[in-house]
Amino acid sequence: MFTYVADPTPLVASLARPGGNITGLTTLAAELSAKRLELIKEALPGVSRVAYMWDPSNPTATRLFKEAELSSPRLGIHLHPLPVRKPDELPTALKGAAARHAGGLFVWEDALLLPLRRRILDLATTHRLPAASQSREFAEAGGLLSYGPNLSGHFRRAAVYVDKILRGAKPGELPVEQPTKFELVVNMKTARALGLTMSPALLAGADAVLQ
Repeated sequence: MFTYVADPTPLVASLARPGGNITGLTTLAAELSAKRLELIKEALPGVSRVAYMWDPSNPTATRLFKEAELSSPRLGIHLHPLPVRKPDELPTALKGAAARHAGGLFVWEDALLLPLRRRILDLATTHRLPAASQSREFAEAGGLLSYGPNLSGHFRRAAVYVDKILRGAKPGELPVEQPTKFELVVNMKTARALGLTMSPALLAGADAVLQ
């Protein structure tokens, strides 16, 4: 069984009937790429250049970057690619983003970048780059905002699937579960530190506003 997988299509015959001996939960990452950029634009109305950090050795992360790149022109955003393959590339990458006048930063947290969250946010703060990601934990750690499925709820649902399988259900007959609720979290402490004013509409639509 898999969980917290952005793109399960290479693993299953279909989402409704995975087949074989596998099933799990997906995070609908690709479908949310445009929405995350829209939220960054709403939080930073004057932004025209956003740096997008991802690990290019991760095929799914690369596809998500391309999805975001396709949707950026209609928002008036130029997406500046910020590939990071190893931790020691972070300082140079973020310095380069600042030198190119990026007004914001999106970080796709995967197995490489998630453990580097604190370091990324420290460097983003140094360069006064408002940062966003997909997980609530990123905003709680000091990111400006996050948008995505609730991680703890996601893993609670995974436990339900494990229980079904242990009780005899065949994994290949259990549909891949997709999240139905997504959380927008805004960190006002970070906004104030960066001298940003968040729109009342954005704050009203947030599931959590961290003070």
